[in-house]
Amino acid sequence: MTDKNRVVIFDTTLRDGEQSPGATMSHAEKLEIAGLLDEMGVDIIEAGFPIASEGDFEAVKAISKQTKEAVICGLARANFKDIDRCWEAVKHAKKPRIHTFIGTSELHRAIPNLTMDEMADRIHETVSHARNLCENVQWSPMDATRTEWDYLCRVVEIAIKAGATTINIPDTVGYTAPNESADLIRRLIAHVPGADEVVFATHCHNDLGMATANSLAAVEGGARQIECTINGLGERAGNTALEEVVMAMKVRHDIIPFTTGIDSTKLMNISRRVAAVSGFAVQFNKAIVGKNAFAHESGIHQDGMLKNAETFEIMRPEDVGLSETNLVMGKHSGRAALRSKLSELGFDLGDNQLKDVFVRFKALADQKKEIYDEDLIALMQVGSDVEDRIKLVALQVSCGMDLEKSAEMSLSIDGQTHSTRQTGDGPVDAAFNAVKALFEHSARLQLYQVSAVTEGTDAQATVSVRLEEGGKIATGQSADVDTVVASVRAYIDALNRLLVRREKSGGDLAEVSYKDAG
Repeated sequence: MTDKNRVVIFDTTLRDGEQSPGATMSHAEKLEIAGLLDEMGVDIIEAGFPIASEGDFEAVKAISKQTKEAVICGLARANFKDIDRCWEAVKHAKKPRIHTFIGTSELHRAIPNLTMDEMADRIHETVSHARNLCENVQWSPMDATRTEWDYLCRVVEIAIKAGATTINIPDTVGYTAPNESADLIRRLIAHVPGADEVVFATHCHNDLGMATANSLAAVEGGARQIECTINGLGERAGNTALEEVVMAMKVRHDIIPFTTGIDSTKLMNISRRVAAVSGFAVQFNKAIVGKNAFAHESGIHQDGMLKNAETFEIMRPEDVGLSETNLVMGKHSGRAALRSKLSELGFDLGDNQLKDVFVRFKALADQKKEIYDEDLIALMQVGSDVEDRIKLVALQVSCGMDLEKSAEMSLSIDGQTHSTRQTGDGPVDAAFNAVKALFEHSARLQLYQVSAVTEGTDAQATVSVRLEEGGKIATGQSADVDTVVASVRAYIDALNRLLVRREKSGGDLAEVSYKDAG
């Protein structure tokens, strides 16, 4: 790295982010997100964990083939089988990287039951093997922040001598604090022989709400790679949020004098897309990309904003890709206006895509008087990329005080229409029972989430449904002004996705224990 103030952005949304329970993405969705990350200027994309499943392997391989600029990285545990499988997937990339790891703290050494010396030998052997396959090798001592200092120095030195070009220091359980994070990197660079010849990285989890602060502190201490995810997606409380560290360095460049290659105007679009495909909604008050991040309700704030936006905004909405205007669209708006508006929102469509979206837009315009930006975003985010074996044909529900809650439904299943009437505790429960009656399955409902897209009684409802069956997880989404209809379509979308996973289950979803690298 020639610029000492240049920080490399390593995005692990498709690996660590996808390990969030229920955040499983389809093959097509992974390729789409990887493409958006590449376009945005992410330096390194950790595309997955190739040994985990055939699906992960194929996704990493496909991403490696399609990516134009970014380094493509795969994860591997500290054994030859994992590393070989990883190389088979990433070797197709223009710039491949192998990332291998092992838990080095006392707690984690007990899991493979290795002594300190045995683990040191394992590290030397596996990093050497990875380097023989690939010139770009990253090594991580998992749970580094709770690893004994002398031993951490020892294994980092071994990894460097074995050929690692990047040393990642993970705060696997979000245990450290900013001053410790900076000091740890600073001391490693000062004490470990050869440390000045490699790049040090930081990988922070957010269990105590300090992931962003810890990552920026590590950079102050000498780290020049930040591992992060879109929206802070990740296991437990999540990872460092890419949008937060990027904008912190941009807005407070006076005291954090580091730069990245990220085009920040693309942040809002990719945030929305990751939220849609993962089924993890962005909280309204989330920094940078939350719905309320640029909203001002207090009278004092509003008065200040009208006089000078800088009074209460430290960055401009357009800096993160948020359109300043929210022009209302309606049923008289044409294709050209729709294309222009969607382009402003970050969606560039081909003619066939526009034709399909325009039909859905017109149908929505017949139901709503005014269509806002948020309505269009919801319209774009609920399209399914799987074949619909199950389709909703007709639905009528009955509910109210002192009335039996029931649903009459017709579904098309593999081209054949079937109908039923079922009851339940409420209209949504009755409708879900009708789906189960027409298409028997053992999937368990893990999540049912409803959110209003805009204000008003005619607002669209966006519904997310997460189903689990035999270890397979699928999330479906839909939006409609009718909440029950949106709920059923989201449920059916999840079922269709689950069917795809079921058909590919020949080892595709085989469990891989101990799969977190940080």
